[in-house]
Amino acid sequence: MASSLPVGSTHRPHIVLFPFMSKGHTIPLLHLARMLVTRGITVTIFTTKANKPFIAQVLETCPDGNSISIIHLPFPSNIEGIPHGIESTDKLPSISLFPQFAGATKHLQPHFEMSLKNLGNVTCIVSDGFLSWTLASANKFGIPRLSFYGMNAYSGAVQHSVCVNQSLWGPESDDELITVPGFPWIQITRNDLDYPFTQRNPSGPFHDFIMESIVSSVNSYGTIVNTFHELEPRFIDYMNREMKPTPWCVGPLCLAEPFSCSDTQPNGSNSSKWITWLDQKLLQGSSVLYVAFGSQAEISTQQMEAISKGLEKSEVNFLWVVRNCESNVLNELGDKVGDRGMIVTEWVNQMEILKHESVNGGGFVKADGLKNMVKELMEGEKGKEVRRRVKEVGAAAKAAVADGGSSWRTLNELINEVESVRNKGKSDGEM
Repeated sequence: MASSLPVGSTHRPHIVLFPFMSKGHTIPLLHLARMLVTRGITVTIFTTKANKPFIAQVLETCPDGNSISIIHLPFPSNIEGIPHGIESTDKLPSISLFPQFAGATKHLQPHFEMSLKNLGNVTCIVSDGFLSWTLASANKFGIPRLSFYGMNAYSGAVQHSVCVNQSLWGPESDDELITVPGFPWIQITRNDLDYPFTQRNPSGPFHDFIMESIVSSVNSYGTIVNTFHELEPRFIDYMNREMKPTPWCVGPLCLAEPFSCSDTQPNGSNSSKWITWLDQKLLQGSSVLYVAFGSQAEISTQQMEAISKGLEKSEVNFLWVVRNCESNVLNELGDKVGDRGMIVTEWVNQMEILKHESVNGGGFVKADGLKNMVKELMEGEKGKEVRRRVKEVGAAAKAAVADGGSSWRTLNELINEVESVRNKGKSDGEM
């Protein structure tokens, strides 16, 4: 990716990135950092002390790493329910503590603003949508703020449509199908949404937190979306037409990460037990089904039992990454399947797993019919068609972020625009 300073620039733009303290939220913004520094842009990343080593490790292979600095802020202590030293959601004893954890980040604001003042010339701030309070900090210094959620355009457009039209307020049953306004080929149920929007009348602390994040994002300069136009043009067009602020589609950001696995053999530099296990399966010529729902997902015991039963009967090799649970479901499954399956209860580098040649599948929640579905996807004609389509989408994704591609152009346009806005603000007397 060629370096290119914004048109008319006489100095290096300086962009601040502030990810939420969750690895799934942090990693995409670190990929964005790579894209920015290859364009000759200075990047400052804000985080907390406990999260700084992880960020530094991810960025240590960045060829333009000297253009990236990391500032750590003191995470508040004595937060009710949050054990001392916990500064990332994957370390929380229970994801039910998320509202307290997210609320605690507001105590970072004075430290953030002090650091912003000392930084001086900042072109714009890209902060996670969950850090809604960063908008007030950006406005205080006259700096454009862009919100980042990391989701695709499909999820944003569908959720916006059903919420604005109150489509899910009416059905009596949580499983009643409704047609999404504006997208007549899509039907969803209330249960397809995340809590608290599974409720007929959403309310409570988590609902208030989500609404606060949405209001902050709507009032920001723009939103960075981790997708590319060729993948989901209808949903991106909807966002441009119906939603605020302006969406900037610059993904897939993960392609900024250099591939560490060769085409002929698995990467031997990582000694983690799951990569070693995947390497063994590859040498055996075996495919592996990868099952994961994210580190912030808490699965009920009933759901765990259903997934476990489906994996047991599927007769395929599988790697299941899941939060640990108090029941014996995981131990019992491990005993039944032996070396055919591996269960991991800690955070993993998902990109490394997905790049592994042995991994050919995804995860399903329902146990009913899982055996046949898995076999069809991994061995049948549907599976072949899916893999063919994946290759096509993969090629389009690489083209989007390559020089001259749609995402490449969009990111350049965004940099030029915020640089122009910031320069105008300075000429008008802003800091």
